Amino acid sequence: VQLQAFGGGLVQAGGSLRLSCAASGLTFANYHMAWFRQAPGKEREFVAAINANGKSTYYSNSAKGRFTVSRDNAKNTESLQMNSLKPEDTAVYYCAAGPSTFISYYFPNSANYNYWGQGTQVTVSS
Repeated sequence: VQLQAFGGGLVQAGGSLRLSCAASGLTFANYHMAWFRQAPGKEREFVAAINANGKSTYYSNSAKGRFTVSRDNAKNTESLQMNSLKPEDTAVYYCAAGPSTFISYYFPNSANYNYWGQGTQVTVSS
């Protein structure tokens, strides 16, 4: 199984970035997908998730209203559109896949995800 995240970069505050995650080696439509992030010196935190069939999404309070998670099960890809970026969004962003056997209540729990991408750096300058 391989998850490859890409699309990170340097952007000014107020700008936008779109992250993508390409999955291979798994039956993508059988997995919930999520994004987590980790800033220097901080613990990894949940950002957003989308269920296996793409009909349900879940966001952290910091992401709500600014970020949009989506997926394309035909292309085995997940995306995170990030708008109105803030310096505090600076972090390494990781995509993750977990079996569709757990309910959305548990989306923010990183322990429910079996597979992780390598991370992509997002830097927001003020």
